[in-house]
Amino acid sequence: MLERRVTVALAEGLHARPAALFVKLAGEQPAKVTIRKDGGDPVATDSIFAIMTLGGAQGDVVVLAADGDGAGESLDALEEYLTTAG
Repeated sequence: MLERRVTVALAEGLHARPAALFVKLAGEQPAKVTIRKDGGDPVATDSIFAIMTLGGAQGDVVVLAADGDGAGESLDALEEYLTTAG
């Protein structure tokens, strides 16, 4: 399992529209991915509710974890989304 620590740069954090876009992007990835706040429990990236409940705000550190074929590629895509200030 690959893990990557990422600082959220999105101005709105992972709320509403950014969370929906994140879930959509995660669903397009070849590997199964989870996300957690640093020190917290992982949640699936296929649920908008779970992502919004995570409460990831701008500047928070989250940990992405991926398993399976394309894990690195999946983490790259999600990291790029989270670190692009929008």
